Amino acid sequence: GVDVHEITPKEIAELFPLARTDDLKAGFYVPGDGRVNPVDVTMSMAKGARMQGVQIIEGVPATGVVVKRGRVAAVTTDQGDIECEFVVNCAGMWARQLGERSGVSIPLQAAEHYYLITDTIPGLDTGLPVFEDPSSYGYYRPEGDGLMIGLFESVCAPWHVDRIPETFSFGEIPPDWERMAPYLERAMDRVPVSHDVGVRKFFCGPESFTPDLQPIVGESPEVANYFVAAGLNSIGILTGGGLGRVLAHWIVSGQPDVDVTGFTIDRLQPGQSTPDYRTARTVESLGMVYASHFPNKSMLTARGVGLSPIHAGLVEHQAFFREVSGWEGADWFTPAGIEPRDATLSWGREHWFDYWAEEHRAVREGVGLMDMSFMSKFLVQGRDAGAVLDRVSANRVDGASGVITYTQWLNVAGLIEADLTVTKLDDETFMVVASDNARQHALGWLRRHIGDSHAFVTDVTAAYAQINVQGPLSRQLLQSLTTVDLSNDAFPFRTARMIDLGFARVLCVRITYLGELGYELYPSTEQAMHVYRRLLDAGEPLGVRHVGLKALASLRMEKAYRDYGHDIDNTDCVLEAGLGFAVALDKDQGFIGRDTVAAKKAAGPLRRRLVQVLLLDASPLMFHGEVVYRNGRAVGYVRAASYGHTLGGAVGLAMIEADEPVTPGYLAEGAWEVDVAGTRYPATASLSPMYDPANERIRS
Repeated sequence: GVDVHEITPKEIAELFPLARTDDLKAGFYVPGDGRVNPVDVTMSMAKGARMQGVQIIEGVPATGVVVKRGRVAAVTTDQGDIECEFVVNCAGMWARQLGERSGVSIPLQAAEHYYLITDTIPGLDTGLPVFEDPSSYGYYRPEGDGLMIGLFESVCAPWHVDRIPETFSFGEIPPDWERMAPYLERAMDRVPVSHDVGVRKFFCGPESFTPDLQPIVGESPEVANYFVAAGLNSIGILTGGGLGRVLAHWIVSGQPDVDVTGFTIDRLQPGQSTPDYRTARTVESLGMVYASHFPNKSMLTARGVGLSPIHAGLVEHQAFFREVSGWEGADWFTPAGIEPRDATLSWGREHWFDYWAEEHRAVREGVGLMDMSFMSKFLVQGRDAGAVLDRVSANRVDGASGVITYTQWLNVAGLIEADLTVTKLDDETFMVVASDNARQHALGWLRRHIGDSHAFVTDVTAAYAQINVQGPLSRQLLQSLTTVDLSNDAFPFRTARMIDLGFARVLCVRITYLGELGYELYPSTEQAMHVYRRLLDAGEPLGVRHVGLKALASLRMEKAYRDYGHDIDNTDCVLEAGLGFAVALDKDQGFIGRDTVAAKKAAGPLRRRLVQVLLLDASPLMFHGEVVYRNGRAVGYVRAASYGHTLGGAVGLAMIEADEPVTPGYLAEGAWEVDVAGTRYPATASLSPMYDPANERIRS
């Protein structure tokens, strides 16, 4: 709904005559953008709040938050406590320090941010739009009778990593002319007139930045009703109003009404708050403001911390690693004799595309070995553990022991909060496995719903490795290593059982996220390398191949398996997400969100559904955000995508919204297209997986 369109260098010059455009190829124009005075915005919002009965008390420092039984009870000030049910920490660059006092981790860091204001430029048009040139590290706009040149340099300087001074407010930092001179000169070259007039002011002040350049918003996992709105990465005026609305809705209704999976506070890990981490990562995150965010980009700083128990083996077999929630995840592997290396990123096929395709085919045709130790793992124990999990899970999870169940956790609105598996080990012991980025959220959600029940949650993510053995030959490989009968009759799909494997005892779960016969092994950390070596030795005659995260993405996308935070999010009803098969509406005690889901189902066919789309042309790639058309009309967009090496083209999951029920007939009767980089490509759409829709391979 936002008007953003490409313009020529000539049009750029017409809109911003001060800019040099002879070396430009194109630009993008956003006619609806504007400018506001931050002071005026603040005063206007304060006035509006007072008109609604809000009391604003200035000059009173908030020194902490009183927490009782894990919930907010009051805010402490130097003039006494203020009892409250909710608190929002929007203390800007002080938010981390304030959060620490209540045990809340808020990993943000202040860094130097610069702008220059020139002397008077004769004849300056004060109505010029804001002009940005990432390649010159600068943004430009009229400021009085001069020009402001703001900078987002590629290598920044973190400020007061130890502790932000409590008394620093609206202050200035002495500018580092020597460090900033190259950036400033390049930025001024874009607007030559800036070299011809004097400098009125070169200002340096602190702005706070986050590890992934996304804001930190939402309810903290550590303390109930403790909300955060901080780390806005230098666009606080631009985003503050919207985030304020999101938080208000969240607090009043109990859940947000927009997708917040990318910027909730519980996506982050406590280790990201350490001084060394903040120092290293902030340099890169601020530099990302004006860098190209390529689809395969991985952060490079503060790396090598979270290592799988079999990391050394993956290095030996030439894995290329990317960051996965603080872990080192093997993304793809190179053949023997070829050094894994990064490359200049692009929107096209990278040099590792063929390696990726070979890994993909290995799982479809033979057997692949994949390290997934970064997955979040929790033990839930106690005599009420089953009842608690059954209450928070949409599916029936407290059945027979030795069974794994795929389920979602929903809120009262029937919207998805988590997507995970629950394995019942015995009547009082369950294992919950969720994605890497769900670790804090899932843990906090479960703990808050235990109440007075006799149930206890332990984070065992680091206690166990997770090694996935997947593909048609996976049973043959594992059977050669264990005395346990793994035949289809003795060890059917969804079975979970301890098995012997070499000198180790390992939890073996027959499940797949790739669409093939497969198993997940959970050796203890100290036995993981032994298990890994045994698998490689026994798998050599079968052609076992290491498989990375690129292949994970393409294999699961061909099977239309969902991934929370990518193709499904907190705005999706579990039915709209196509996960009704994992919902047990007939459970005796029900589950959180049951009534809403039941009402949704009773209302009739859905007009909003997640649909698998496949491009019929094998050449283009999809990533996310591509617009989907039916009969020439935009009806949705691709939420996540990969390349289907088996299906023969780019494949993704798209949320389709229509003015009629989205049924198999609706899909079959339409002419489908997907816009990739301005070109519409013919596509096919399906509600069921295009690969093995009957699930014959996973049950073979």
